[in-house]
Amino acid sequence: MIIIMLGAPGTGKGTVASMLAENLDIPQISTGDIFRKAISEKTELGIEADKYISQGNLVPDELTIKIVEEKLKEEDTKNGAILDGFPRTENQAKALEKFLESQNKKVDIAINLTTEEEEIIERIVNRRVCLNQECKAVYNTTLSPSKVEGICDKCGGTLVQRKDDNEETIRKRLNTYYATSEPIIDFYKEKNVLYPAEVSKKVNKMGKDVAEDLIKMLKK
Repeated sequence: MIIIMLGAPGTGKGTVASMLAENLDIPQISTGDIFRKAISEKTELGIEADKYISQGNLVPDELTIKIVEEKLKEEDTKNGAILDGFPRTENQAKALEKFLESQNKKVDIAINLTTEEEEIIERIVNRRVCLNQECKAVYNTTLSPSKVEGICDKCGGTLVQRKDDNEETIRKRLNTYYATSEPIIDFYKEKNVLYPAEVSKKVNKMGKDVAEDLIKMLKK
């Protein structure tokens, strides 16, 4: 099963994806995590990606597509994968479709999460992530804090704020997302695989709730 996570930064894609991965026993592939790891290790890919990410811009399609295709060739994806943060452009969506066809696979569901902009900004500014790459748990200092400040409940790792989780960069990232997202949403809507879900305090539905609904639906 190939699952796509769509939605602006801060809508809860990572939360939903990690719960689906655990319950469906397929890996979560986060392009953001791949790039951040490469940046922290100062690899050639990391140095190149950081030129774009640090400014709130998207990494070029050619580089991102190559990374995802390599990950999808790995053994642990033979039964499927959850793509978190990819595709982000129509070109990426078309490239993914072509690649999956060559592997006799297809996108089974594209989950589109939506949240109002001001709530997104509040959520991201208060977001903390576990430094342990085997864990990568996500917390929020107001909505879902860890039991001990700065310490991950799951693995005891250190919780940090990503350097690009500031209001100025977030607004730029959101503008970039809004400018490029509509064609991708339409692309998957036309293929009849789009699953829209609002994630918001207003409707009393957060990422965990959406994930639970999806798990029930996908396991039927």
